[in-house]
Amino acid sequence: MKKFMSDLLISEMIRLNEQYFIIKLTAEDKLPEMLPGQFAEIKVEDSPSTFLRRPISINFVDYERNELWLLIQIVGAGTLKLSQLRAGDSLNLIYPLGNTFSLPDFKPSDILLVGGGVGIAPLLFWGAKLASEGYTCTFLLGGRSESNLLMLDEFKRYGTVVVTTEDGSSGEKGYVTDHSILKTKQFDAVYTCGPTPMMKAVAAYAAKNKLFCEVSLENTMACGFGACLCCVTDTTDGHLCVCTEGPVFPITKLKW
Repeated sequence: MKKFMSDLLISEMIRLNEQYFIIKLTAEDKLPEMLPGQFAEIKVEDSPSTFLRRPISINFVDYERNELWLLIQIVGAGTLKLSQLRAGDSLNLIYPLGNTFSLPDFKPSDILLVGGGVGIAPLLFWGAKLASEGYTCTFLLGGRSESNLLMLDEFKRYGTVVVTTEDGSSGEKGYVTDHSILKTKQFDAVYTCGPTPMMKAVAAYAAKNKLFCEVSLENTMACGFGACLCCVTDTTDGHLCVCTEGPVFPITKLKW
């Protein structure tokens, strides 16, 4: 798939809470094709301590509005600088990078999508794709508290949404892998993105139930082209760059 380096115009900045925000970007020309699971490398301007681009998952693409959505968590100087941008500013991206999720080869199917924190980002775009293909989606989303549960109304457009919070402020108390739906409903395939311990627990659930499962890894990806080797992960095919061979991997390929 062809890659682009483009200056896109910010059409809208949406602050979700103190930690998270959404940037919606548009272009004069039609946005190129992008696939769920892919990401962009974002240039951070006017941030002396930020030398490298920041890898951000593609949250959603609204082709009717010609908009690309990025869900971002403030974790350092670079993302803090991005949070201070406003509608009308421009942002330089290299995109789309990486691979995509795999469609199950069996239909109709009940699909489980599990996300935590900013890891929910690629699951919205993927859930929309699955729903358009006739799959039934259940989104199992987790956070430390109710304020960490993001974009629930958007997810509800494409399937059933159930949640957990560690403090019990919304949904069931505990981690996503504690949710009762995993004991009461049978799924045909699982996709997940979020903190590594969470993804490993979801992968263990899928393996125990002999379910097809893919994970979207969140390794640090400084270059996005496999040159810097900082995102390498150990697989059954050897050490692979997450930015070029991933970020999506079947759990059968990871040495977890």
